[in-house]
Amino acid sequence: GIVDIVARTVTDQVGRDLKQTIVVEARPGGNSNIGTASVARSDPDGYTWLVTGPAVLVNPGLYKDAGWDAMKDFTCVGLAVWNQSVAVVNPTLPVKTIGEFVELARSKPGELNFGNPGTGSSIDLSAKKLFQVANIQVTNVGYRGQPPALIDLMTNIMNFEIVSLELALPHIKAGTIKPLAVLTDKRVADLPDVPTIAEAGFAEAAYVPWYGIYVPSATPPALVRKINEAINKALQNPDVQRQLSVANIPGKPMPLNDLAALMKSDHEKLTKVVKTSGMPLQ
Repeated sequence: GIVDIVARTVTDQVGRDLKQTIVVEARPGGNSNIGTASVARSDPDGYTWLVTGPAVLVNPGLYKDAGWDAMKDFTCVGLAVWNQSVAVVNPTLPVKTIGEFVELARSKPGELNFGNPGTGSSIDLSAKKLFQVANIQVTNVGYRGQPPALIDLMTNIMNFEIVSLELALPHIKAGTIKPLAVLTDKRVADLPDVPTIAEAGFAEAAYVPWYGIYVPSATPPALVRKINEAINKALQNPDVQRQLSVANIPGKPMPLNDLAALMKSDHEKLTKVVKTSGMPLQ
């Protein structure tokens, strides 16, 4: 997955640059709550990092006791990658654009369905945001990850999904799924004729999830700056850029002030989506 690619591509290069061995340890469980909470409680010595997506910002609003407060317990030290995705439908659905899909959904409230790969995931949040902005009712069907949901879309069990670009591209090219819009800031080279969600008329639904690297908020400022500089240097390494580009998850070096502003903005935005969408407290 994206977290694994980020952890092994970006942090490996950071380790080489700093002449330090960085050990990547997967901490699954509780929709990433277990691993995230353990980092929040770890010693703020700069040696324990968290690589994660929107879950660090969202889960405290989704769970009764996630085990951390994003804005109080963490400092973002690097924006590793943007997660590009694409809205797709089964080719038999009689729509060619997001606008046509919205009109069809409005004419059939609750009859069309959406394959959700995980509550609170970046895909789930992107879809919820779109449905809110478009004012449509689409039935949520839960899955354990994107691949099984995508299989059911291709076999016409599901009607609509938002899928990571890298996962969707081979099936789009094979004609087994149909793209309606990309959830990116600009059009992507592999799908030059597919508009962005903003170009398709739903600019308010434009949300590009990102995966960052965090440390406990009590980490000394000098260490935070050092880690940020090391991550930004790694993201400019040609080999790292190539590996991320191949996976369609471009990285972006960012200074600490911009990271803090992005973290705050997305925390507010995503917390609002969770509250207004009626997502049940876990």
